[in-house]
Amino acid sequence: MKVALTYNVKPEEENSFETSPLSLLTKKSSIYNDTYAEWDTIETVNAIKDSLEPFHDVIMIEANEDAFERFRVVRPDIVFNVAECANGISREAQIPAMLDMLQIPYTGSDPLTLTTCLDKSRAKEVLAYNKVPTARFCFAESVDDIKDFDLRFPVMLKPVAEGSSKGIFNSSYVTNVKDLEQRLAENLATYNQPFVIEEFLPGREFTVAILGNEPGIEILPIVEINFSELPDDVVPIYSFEAKWIFDTRENPLSIFSCPAKVDKQLEKKIKDVALRTYKTLRCKDWSRVDIRLDANGEPNVIEINPLPGVLPDPGDNSCFPKAARANGLSYEQMINKVLNAAITRHNLI
Repeated sequence: MKVALTYNVKPEEENSFETSPLSLLTKKSSIYNDTYAEWDTIETVNAIKDSLEPFHDVIMIEANEDAFERFRVVRPDIVFNVAECANGISREAQIPAMLDMLQIPYTGSDPLTLTTCLDKSRAKEVLAYNKVPTARFCFAESVDDIKDFDLRFPVMLKPVAEGSSKGIFNSSYVTNVKDLEQRLAENLATYNQPFVIEEFLPGREFTVAILGNEPGIEILPIVEINFSELPDDVVPIYSFEAKWIFDTRENPLSIFSCPAKVDKQLEKKIKDVALRTYKTLRCKDWSRVDIRLDANGEPNVIEINPLPGVLPDPGDNSCFPKAARANGLSYEQMINKVLNAAITRHNLI
């Protein structure tokens, strides 16, 4: 089968895979430069390609403004899409929208699901309407939007349309109105987009990888994030610092446990919430659902990732491959299970 692989590569990857923590600092400020946090490394893109090539003819198509014409010329049988793209809240949906127009099948969710999941506010509204538990929140386009603030502190401050912990730092944990106003103003100016403010969930945090479609949806072993591995002065959240600064290939943290050590009752609750999220948001082929326990120990959804990260090196802390390995799947098998789920869904067999 002729399979096109669509991707975006971090700009710094053009010269070197290794990136030191210092290179993640902007020259003009002490704020971390997280512009391309969502994009993949060369190593990841090549690993996906290498996983597909034993079974298919693979064509590489970079997700840029030339992609549409490339699709028209190449006319692949199916596209394996891991492209994040760059511009606007529709960016993750741009490649699938092109493919829908050209009637070319692809892996993963459709443009509506991708855009909804990227917009944290809209995703939480859909979940709440469907009675899937998620923390209370508000949507802020300006500081004026929090004049009648009625959420309980502490709260988390998150850009409405980012992934890979982009825009979520240790300072995103806020304990009073004065700090909230100041940090919201700063963040609105930095990211040029609205922010979601949600009540902080104090319990344990998990992530759940899901593969396939009805009737064969498969929930992989639950991953727990162990915040005790972070420095003592760091808030127990999976922030940009935790993901990209403290936890590196040179100095890896033992931050994940998989399978998570949970009793059967809690495991059932976590998987039930994850599956309800997957179905409610109409995810396809694969997704990762991030879940945190509230003060009563009940699972709440904090984020949905229909384009999950898949770093190939077992030494890297990448949750979807980690859950797949715990389920007995190699990286190659995991990638091809995603592709085969899409092939079956599109009736291409």
